[in-house]
Parts: sequence; C-alpha cells; structure tokens
Amino acid sequence: MSAPAMTPPYTGEPAPDRAATVRPRWVRPSVAALLLGTALLYLWNLSLNGWGNDFYAMAVQAGTQSWKAWFFGSLDPGNVVTVDKPPLSLWLMGLSGRVFGFSSWSLLLPDALAGVGSVGLLYLAVRRLAGPGAGLLAGSALALTPVAAMMFRYDNPDAVLVLLLVAGGYCVVRALEKASTKWLLLAGVAIGFGFLDKMLQAFLVLPAFVLCYLVAAPTSLGRRIRQLLAAAGAVLVSAGWWVAAVAFWPASDRPYISGSTNNSVLELAFGYNGLGRIFGNEHGGGGARDTARAGGELLRGGGGPGFGGSTGITRLFGSEFGTEASWLLPAALIGLVAGLWFTRRAPRTDRTRAALLLWGGWLVVTAVVFGSMSGIIHPYYTVALAPGIAGTLAVSTRELWRGRANLPARAVLAVMLAVTVAWSFVLMTRAASWQPWIRYTVLVLGVVAVFALLFGADRFRRLAPAVAVAGLVAALLATTSFTVATAATRHSGGTPSAGPAALAEKSRGGARTEGPARVADGRAPANGRAGAGGRGGFGETANAQVIALLKADTTSRWAAAQPSANAAASLALGSGRPVIAIGGFSGSDPAPTLAQFQRYVSAGQVHYYVAGGRGGGPGGAGRGTAGTISTWVTQHFTSMKVGGTTVYDLTKPLAK
Repeated sequence: MSAPAMTPPYTGEPAPDRAATVRPRWVRPSVAALLLGTALLYLWNLSLNGWGNDFYAMAVQAGTQSWKAWFFGSLDPGNVVTVDKPPLSLWLMGLSGRVFGFSSWSLLLPDALAGVGSVGLLYLAVRRLAGPGAGLLAGSALALTPVAAMMFRYDNPDAVLVLLLVAGGYCVVRALEKASTKWLLLAGVAIGFGFLDKMLQAFLVLPAFVLCYLVAAPTSLGRRIRQLLAAAGAVLVSAGWWVAAVAFWPASDRPYISGSTNNSVLELAFGYNGLGRIFGNEHGGGGARDTARAGGELLRGGGGPGFGGSTGITRLFGSEFGTEASWLLPAALIGLVAGLWFTRRAPRTDRTRAALLLWGGWLVVTAVVFGSMSGIIHPYYTVALAPGIAGTLAVSTRELWRGRANLPARAVLAVMLAVTVAWSFVLMTRAASWQPWIRYTVLVLGVVAVFALLFGADRFRRLAPAVAVAGLVAALLATTSFTVATAATRHSGGTPSAGPAALAEKSRGGARTEGPARVADGRAPANGRAGAGGRGGFGETANAQVIALLKADTTSRWAAAQPSANAAASLALGSGRPVIAIGGFSGSDPAPTLAQFQRYVSAGQVHYYVAGGRGGGPGGAGRGTAGTISTWVTQHFTSMKVGGTTVYDLTKPLAK
C-alpha cells in the first residue's frame, strides 16, 4: 500500500494506475496459461463424478424430456413437484443435455465452463483496479481452491452462482471507472439471475457492491444514490420475472414448489432457503419443521456439532469446512485490515481501497453469514467465499510487495506468508497419511521466504524475483495439491467434500468421496455410476433388477413412484423412465396429494410403487404425503420382491 505521503493529490477522478493499464509482454501468455490450465483441471475426465448429485441430475433429465419441466425445474417430466431451488442452473444443464444428449458429461459441462469463466472474469476485474499481476494471482487462487475444483465439476447450483457473482463484481469495477449507470445495471442483472440460481445467497455480495460504489465512484453523492436505486430495480426485475411467471401460472397446471409451505416461490426464498437457513427452524413441505433435507437428519437448533459444526467464524476453519476454502483465508483477512489502514488517507476514489472494499466486503459479509448460520449449511457452500478471498489476497499482496522497501509493509507481507504456511501445514495434517512430503516442503520454503522478506529482499533487486517465487510456491503448494487431488477423486452425493480420498466420507449425510472408477471402455457408465444401479444421491443404491423392470414399461406416464427423492433419482437416471418422487425432497411436500395419486393410479398412469429409501423417515414412507400414500398402497395393491426390494404393481389391486 502506498504510504499517505506518496498518495497523489485528489483531483476528483481516480488516479491513473499505469500497472493496471499497460500490459507487459508476459501478460497474454500468462493469462492464456491460467485459462488453459483451469480448463484442463475442470474439464479433464469430467464424467468421473458420474451424475454427481442425483437429485439435481434427475431434474435435468426431466428438463430434457419436457420443456415445461425444464422451465419450472421439475423432478419429473410429468411435473408433480420441483426441486427445492430455483431452476437457473438446471436450465443450462438441460440445454446442454438437449444439444449433446443427456449424459454425465453434458450434465457437468456447463458447471465446468462456469468455473473457467469465473476465473477469467475475476482476473479481468482485479486487473482493472490492481494490475495484471494481481489479476493473475486472484485467478490462480480461485482456480486452486479445493472446493472450487469440486463444485465446478459438480451439478449443484453453486458453480453457476459463483460465475454470476463474479460477473456482478466485474460489472461494478467497470461502473467505478466512469460512474457508468449501464455497468451498474448489468451488475444488478447478474445478481438478480443469481437469485434464480440460489435465491437469497446471491444477495450476500450486495453490501460490498453498494459500499464500494457509494464510496469510490467518481461522481456526486446524489447521482451515486440514484444509480444504486436503479441497480436495485435491475435486481428486482431480473429476479422477479420468473417468480411472477410462477405466481400467475395456475397452480393446478404446474408442479408444486418443493420446500415451500404454500406452493409459493417467495415463501421458499424467505423461509426454507432464506431466513430459515440463518436462524434455523426451516419449514417446508406442508409444515414439516427442523428436517435437515440432506439425508433426512434432524437439524439441532443452533447449528450444533454434527451438522455444519458449531456457529461462529471458527466454523470456517473446523474439521468439516477448513480444507474446503480456508487455505488463504487468514492471510486475506490480515491483508484486508492492513490495506484499509494504509489507504485510510487516500482520496475517496482510490482504486486500491475500492478493490479492498469490493472483495474484502464480499469476504467479510459472506464469512460472517456462513459462520452464524444456525440452519442447514454444507461445507461446499464456501465456494462462494473463494472469489472474495482470492481478490482480497491478490490486491493486498500486490500493494504490500510494491511497498516492500518500507518495513511495515514488508512485515505485514511476511506475517501473511507465515500464517498461510502454518495454516497449510495444519490442514495437510488432517490427511496426514496423504503425501506428507508436501507439508514439509511448504514449511521449509515458507521459512526461507519469510526470512528473506524480513531481512533482505528489499536490498537486492536480483533477489526479489526468487523470493517472490519461493513465497508463492510456499503459499499455494498445499492448496494446489489438495485441489488436484480433489479433481482426481470421485465424488458423489448431496454433500460432497473436497480433498483427496484420504478424507473420504468425512461429511455427514452419506456424502462420499471415492477413488477413480472405470468401466471397460474407460468412460463413465451410462447411469453415471460404476455399476448397473450405482449409488444414489445420499448413499442410496438403485436395484438393478428394479431398473430393468422400469425399463420394460414404455407406455405409462410414470414408470414408478417412490417415497424417497434420492432413491427415485437413482431409479429415473438408471432406467431413463419418469419416476414420481413422492413428497419432493423431504417426502413431506403435499405433491402429489393422496387424491391426486389415486387419480393417477385409476387412470393407469403409474405402473409401480417402489418401497424403501431413506427419504421422509423410517422405511422410506415418512410422514405427510409420502406416509399417507405408502399406507394406501400397502392396503390396496399386490406386492412382490424384485432383487430384494418390495415393489407394488399398481395395475393389480388386492383381491377383496
């Protein structure tokens, strides 16, 4: 950071930054290497994870079979019930499936491309305020975050969310340059579409965006406020059009909005997917409360250990969250505090402080919310932290390195490196048996680089590049190794965890990380799993004989119904036939109602009822809708055993 005496006089316009506008010869090949390396990391052997999260894959499959299911994000092409999220990421994966044919590769392709796009946009956004070196460091730090390598190769909605949030940040940076209303409106559009991907989580970056623009835009305060109000309107319009379409669509002609208590998108957004996540007491599916929808676990109030760890900022460093995205978090927080202190007397429009407000505000608000959530939270949510960490770290590191001739700047940079090395060593010990040489290499390089920073790098110009390289390797080697291992390890289930196979099954809810699996031809099996049935979204296995039974049915509107959404997903993906996930994700959504299900059966539209599965409660029948329908089926239809699974033929009533 520039010392106050070095700050140019205030002119009412942002000071020109030659490093941010002039591109040395090394920039283009370096950017190309960054993007190509990221593409290789995220796209190579993309089908390794199979269907990833079967629950979302089931909805994508339905979207490739029905445009109506595609628009609403339905779990089945018959449009009984939706997923418990808005459908933007499903739209992209569904379009990919329609263009390339539905497969695990086409399913995951949009998310992998979203990862490459996120890295590229973060580079561009940071470069415009802090120069190409900082941009490259930010892009690299994002690409080499383990949770990013996992989620950009997975079908959860988080990958598209990160792309939209980074796009919003880039638009804010462009708006800052000339107080552009157009770019600020585009930022609002990006956040609005983020709402259509993961609802209120997209709004966590808004405080940082507003603060950054309100402080640093080169125009009058009144105009800044008016522009921000216009951008708020852009958020509402881009988020609200789909919400309005669902609200005005006749409820009898569309699927039930899963997770809501009243078939409303807004109630879902502010209830189960909104305040319920922060304060606990999620409720949805017709009033079922405190049901953790991942794996059917009961959520203990206060976010106690066993589901996301204890509340507080320490959660992000704990055993479940730490290895996901916290590798560079301590250094980023130190750099943020130091950067804001060193720029405290800079002009209002100072570029460095604006960048710190943007990325640092993103980091702080998101970290505080994730740390304080008493409701459902999963470790992979921290992928939304990664751009904030990367941007803050890159900007502060670049400025501290530029000021390394001054002892305070040099000392802060050394502390940042020392903390990163120490924390990396701790995180690596959580998989102590995996490549132990890496953590010791990090330690040795870190000690050398910290010593050189404190006692000589500023005095010998020829030494500076070597110190910089040693410091970067020490800071990034551990997170890079975990990132590469994450991309090379097979993940499945609703709550995947980053890291090598040595950390397999560390998460709750049946999430799995497995070693690479292959079939004879080296490609992922057709159903996305290494076997005929494979493993379901939360550790449920689809019976191969049941799948064969469903494949034989080619005329029914739904080949089967199942009281567990996760088991239903495995059946639908394995057979390619429509399956009703009774009661939605939790089994307690009133969809279909007993009366509706009876009409379907009476009309011959559902052939089989497959019992079992973990959704909705004991025995897979659960409470609410799923339990009611299960009871009715067992009392009125003939059962048989198919590969050990109880199946009811709904065309064969019990003899009276």
